[in-house]
Amino acid sequence: MKSAANRIAAAVKLPLLCLLAVIAIFPIVLTVTNAFMSEREIAHHYGALDGADADGGDAAAMPTDRVSIRLVPERATLKPFGDVLIFMPKFLLLFWNSVRLTLPIVALQTAVGTLAAYAFAKLRFPGRDKLFFLYLLTMLMPFQVTLVPNYIVAEKLGLLNSYGAIVWPGVFAAFGVFLMRQFVSGVPDAYLEAVRIDGAGPFRAFRYIVLPLVRPGMAALMLLAFVDNWNMVEQPLLFLTEPFRQPLSVYLARITEGERGVAFASSTLYMAPIVLLFLYGEDHLVEGIQRSGVKG
Repeated sequence: MKSAANRIAAAVKLPLLCLLAVIAIFPIVLTVTNAFMSEREIAHHYGALDGADADGGDAAAMPTDRVSIRLVPERATLKPFGDVLIFMPKFLLLFWNSVRLTLPIVALQTAVGTLAAYAFAKLRFPGRDKLFFLYLLTMLMPFQVTLVPNYIVAEKLGLLNSYGAIVWPGVFAAFGVFLMRQFVSGVPDAYLEAVRIDGAGPFRAFRYIVLPLVRPGMAALMLLAFVDNWNMVEQPLLFLTEPFRQPLSVYLARITEGERGVAFASSTLYMAPIVLLFLYGEDHLVEGIQRSGVKG
């Protein structure tokens, strides 16, 4: 009876996972392929959404009565990307803002998270476990709950309308500490005891023993932190009042319906760093996820 149930579960699992994968990937594929469509073709397929009129008198250029989703362009063109990169300098400015906002958070969150994880996992001090538990409680709360306290603190420190109001809360995010603690906890205590016998202090043990062994976890944290902070919207809207300081994620949310060609091309360019980063760091990410600790 049990084997029959296992066979049924195995037979259902693969089609279900394939269906979920298609549902997750389809919007990305649609965005990328539609980014190579001309404005004429986009108006033809999506003009029914807002009743837009296409230029030209041929029937192929006129919008249809209903939305027709098409994955393969009739004639691929790079014009939408040229329009975004050449005729929209605001796109490049906001793209650079996203880079300036994300990279410091990723670098500092990884450094702080790894050091804090080492303290919580390998150092002994009063109230260590209770402090770690309280720190984890901040991870369980929706980040919207902490927006108001963060705003008040940023206002008192004079950080409003500056990247510091977003960077510093991101640096001390609890997720980085939680993730890295799993890796640091797997470092055998015998290694640390050996270097202590040789006269090494806690920082020397961290540098020469812990740090090399938890690099897969650091790579995984950097990838996940980059994706999380690259896509932030609420924090810039609250803390950055001047539009020229806001990141690209805010601009994409404001693209009007009449600019679908620009929206597809901008979204594709916006996704490019994330895709390239995952392709480059795929091995590190998989290894980091598989190795929740170093086996002694």
